[in-house]
Amino acid sequence: MRSPILLLVFNRPHTTLQVFESIRRARPPKLYVAADGPRRNVSDDIRLCAEVRNVINLVDWPCEVKTLYSDDNLGCKFGPIKGISWFFENEEEGIVLEDDVLPISTFFTYCDELLERYRENQHVGVISGCNLISRQFCPEASYFFTRYNQIWGWATWRRAWSKYDHSMSAWPSWRDQGGLESMSSGSKVFEYYWKRLFNATYYNSKNVTWWDYQWAFSCWFHGMLGVQPKTNQITNIGFGEAGKGTHTTTTVPKYISESSPKPLIFPLNHPEEIARNFVAEALIDKHVFSITLRWYLLKKARNTLLVSGVLRILKNITNFLI
Repeated sequence: MRSPILLLVFNRPHTTLQVFESIRRARPPKLYVAADGPRRNVSDDIRLCAEVRNVINLVDWPCEVKTLYSDDNLGCKFGPIKGISWFFENEEEGIVLEDDVLPISTFFTYCDELLERYRENQHVGVISGCNLISRQFCPEASYFFTRYNQIWGWATWRRAWSKYDHSMSAWPSWRDQGGLESMSSGSKVFEYYWKRLFNATYYNSKNVTWWDYQWAFSCWFHGMLGVQPKTNQITNIGFGEAGKGTHTTTTVPKYISESSPKPLIFPLNHPEEIARNFVAEALIDKHVFSITLRWYLLKKARNTLLVSGVLRILKNITNFLI
């Protein structure tokens, strides 16, 4: 490997060890580890966080190890933001893995090659190892370009991360000037979905517990595309009770169980042009985000019923007061 790796960890020694073993086999020259601190109201966190940090002591190959260990709990939003920003303060480019994202061996070679290939291309912002539509979509090239920047195993450059803005300060003006329309390929359902989500993230920024939707917006605002591999390169082992993830608490979704990782074949077969693959994006909308006409109509109907119910209650209260 040539690329440095950032490993984001917290309190899951079991999953952390599995991801670490994958990194160990890849033998990166540099390993950065950013660890969030224990929560004050969770008694097991001190022990579990210590066990996670002990995993890093298992490094047994020539490797420069740097750590950023927090005494306080920064949470699922500012913990990753601080860790990733620290990583790119020290490195021009690199790979980012979380403690529940388990990559296969070709993930690292794929990231290495594409980080170098698109290093100076301002239109490419994220190299993702995640492909959750591999059962429905099989391109001829080894990877494809898309508006989506999946962050279950990814790589990027300092030049791209420097554009990240967790406050999404440009969202209202970009939204009102047709930003989503420029990304939607004419799909009003897509626009409705992402407008609701970005509005919720922007107007409730003090309470949101995520950082990745803000990253997606930053990439869209600055015109940066994501890359996804022909075959999925990772497994998310954070779902269910065993993983105990904050945002992955349910059983494994169908789109994940159907996207088993498979090795890429080298040398890579590069796409002929850097352009969004609209077929792939439509499949991602449908199978990953459930952005469908049926979902849109049900959401609209529910909102209409809710508004009519509130109006009915207000009318009854007014009649009573009169």
